[in-house]
Amino acid sequence: MEQEFYGSCSLSSPLLLSVAIELCLSVQIPFLYLLCVKRRIMARRSLPSLRHLLSNTFVSQWQAQWSLGSQSIRSVSYMPRPGDGQPRAVTLIPGDGIGPLVTGAVQQVMEAMHAPVYFETYEVHGDMNKVPQEVMDSIRKNKVCLKGGLATPVGGGVSSLNMQLRKELDIFASLVHCFNVKGIPTRHDNVDIVVIRENTEGEYSGLEHEVVPGVVESLKVITKFCSERIAKYAFEYAHLNNRKKVTAVHKANIMKLADGLFLESCREVASHYSGIEYNEIIVDNCCMQLVSKPEQFDVMVTPNLYGNLVANTAAGIAGGTGVMPGGNVGADHAIFEQGASAGNVGNRKMLEEGKANPIALLLSSAMMLRHLQFPSSAERLEAAVNRVIAEGKYRTKDLGGNSTTQEVVDAITSVLN
Repeated sequence: MEQEFYGSCSLSSPLLLSVAIELCLSVQIPFLYLLCVKRRIMARRSLPSLRHLLSNTFVSQWQAQWSLGSQSIRSVSYMPRPGDGQPRAVTLIPGDGIGPLVTGAVQQVMEAMHAPVYFETYEVHGDMNKVPQEVMDSIRKNKVCLKGGLATPVGGGVSSLNMQLRKELDIFASLVHCFNVKGIPTRHDNVDIVVIRENTEGEYSGLEHEVVPGVVESLKVITKFCSERIAKYAFEYAHLNNRKKVTAVHKANIMKLADGLFLESCREVASHYSGIEYNEIIVDNCCMQLVSKPEQFDVMVTPNLYGNLVANTAAGIAGGTGVMPGGNVGADHAIFEQGASAGNVGNRKMLEEGKANPIALLLSSAMMLRHLQFPSSAERLEAAVNRVIAEGKYRTKDLGGNSTTQEVVDAITSVLN
C-alpha cells in the first residue's frame, strides 16, 4: 500500500498539491506520507493519478488500512502522534506554595495562544490524607493532568500524594529532559539528557515498619515486570526520538539481587534494539561523571530513587530546576509537572514577591501538548519561551534576573501575539 501511495502522488500543479494536502488532512494520512507527496512534486505529472487519489474507493481503502494499523500503536506515552484537532480537557491541580502562581501562568499563556485545551481545576494539598475521589475520577476521564508542586511532610505525617497518584493510576515512567537553554550560561555545553525513571516501586514502595523500638525496616521492591516495562519504554523512546544510547544506572555491585534483576531486564530488552548502544554505570560513578562530563549521556534508565537523584543533578548542570520540563506517563494516564525537584514549592518569600520561575512548567505544558497530539502548538510555545530566555530581558532570580512571574508571562504572551 505504501509503495502504491508513493507511485500515485506525482503532482505538478500547486492547485493539485493543495488538494492532495487537504485530502491527507481529511483522511488523517500521516504527515510522513505528506512529506513524500511534496518530495515527488517534480517526478511524474499525472492527472489520472490525482483522480485515483481522490476516488472514494482509494480513500475508503486507505482509511480502513490506516484504522487497522493504528490499533497496533502503543497507547503509552510521551510519543508524539498526529491528532484530530479537537480541544481536550485537562485536569489541573494548582498544588501548594508557588504552585497556583506557576499554574496560573500556564493558564494565561495557553489562553493567549488559543491552545486547544481547557482546564478542570481541583484543589489538592499535600497535607490531605488522600487525593479526593472527584480528582481521581477527573484524571481517569481526561487521561491527562497538569500539576503544580504538592508539599510532602518530612518524616511523620501523611503519605505522599504524588506517590498515591502514580500508584493508583499506574503512572510508571517519569521522564525529565535536561538540556542547555540558549542564553543561560552553564559550565558544560552540549548537554541533552533524558532521564527515564521507574515510578512505582523500589525504595518508594512505602513498605516500612518498626521491628523493635529503635529499629526500622524499609523494603526495596524490584520486580521483573516493572523493570522490563521501564526498560522497554526507555528503548522505545530512544528509537522513536533518534537517540543513540541508553545507559542503565544501578548499584548491583552491592544490591546484587534487586539491582541485578533490574540490569538483567534492561539487558534482555536491549538485545532487541541492535541500533541503539547500551551501557551500564554504577550510580555513584554516574553522579561523578555527570558533573565532570555530562555530554557523554543520552537516555538514562533508572530505578526509582536513583532516577530522582540523577534527574536533579542533571537539571542543575544544564541550567537549574526552574527550566527543566518533565512528565509522568503510563499506559492510560499522564501527569505533567516541573521536571526536577520542586524544592521551592514552600518558599514563602518567593510567593509573596510573586517571583517564581514559570519556565519549567510552561515547557512541561509543551510536552503535554505533544502528548495530546498538538505538536504545532507545542513548538510555538517552546519557541516563544526560548526567545524570551535568549533575549535575557525578563528573567526570574534563579536565572540571574529580578523579574516577577507576571513579567515573564507578559513577555512570552507578547511574543506569541
